[in-house]
Amino acid sequence: MKRSIMFWVYFIVAIVLGIYLTTRIIMNGMGYGRGAIIHNVSITADSSDADLTTIQTVAASGLGTRTGALNLETLNNRIRSVPGVRNAATRRMPNGTLSIDIELHRAVAQWYDGVAYFPLSADGTWVNIPSDTRDAGAIVFRGALPDNISDITDATKSLADKIDYIEWIENRRWNIVTNDGITIMLPESNPVAAVRGLISLNENQHILNRELKVIDMRDNARILVK
Repeated sequence: MKRSIMFWVYFIVAIVLGIYLTTRIIMNGMGYGRGAIIHNVSITADSSDADLTTIQTVAASGLGTRTGALNLETLNNRIRSVPGVRNAATRRMPNGTLSIDIELHRAVAQWYDGVAYFPLSADGTWVNIPSDTRDAGAIVFRGALPDNISDITDATKSLADKIDYIEWIENRRWNIVTNDGITIMLPESNPVAAVRGLISLNENQHILNRELKVIDMRDNARILVK
């Protein structure tokens, strides 16, 4: 008897839930109900201190739009085009909320075009708006860049106060130009090891404080100075 009663209780609950969900779906499809209109935007980023103002402005264009009429692909592409956004995923929630998950680029250096300094991510992407001032302790690049600048950026951080800029030469190797005008020519193969050698040489012999024009490190067997 008890099992029979529980069966009918579950059966009735299932029917009620089915009717409720069906009604919600029909109302949303007809443009009625809270979930039929985008009335709220929820943005989640992978950085707690990120400035999401521009993303919020772009996402707000979806507010007041009928849920079924909103083109998620178009909106997602607009969000991805915002400087600093690496990736974005946009979803419509049943309660009428637009949920946006953001993956941001992280600036590791700056790129200088002769006028402004652009924040750079590890893959050489411009991040956020440029500035007319150089960040303290920043590694600065000029000219064309390869697909990845993380290794050379990490290797030269301890020399940031001595480096004017770093330049990618002939799409194959790096030149470092110091604040005193010394051009350091790094080899194509293993430039990071060459930078480590330069740091050691400078610590022991203060080579970057000398009146030099060129330090040529392209030959692994010897260093040439001019």
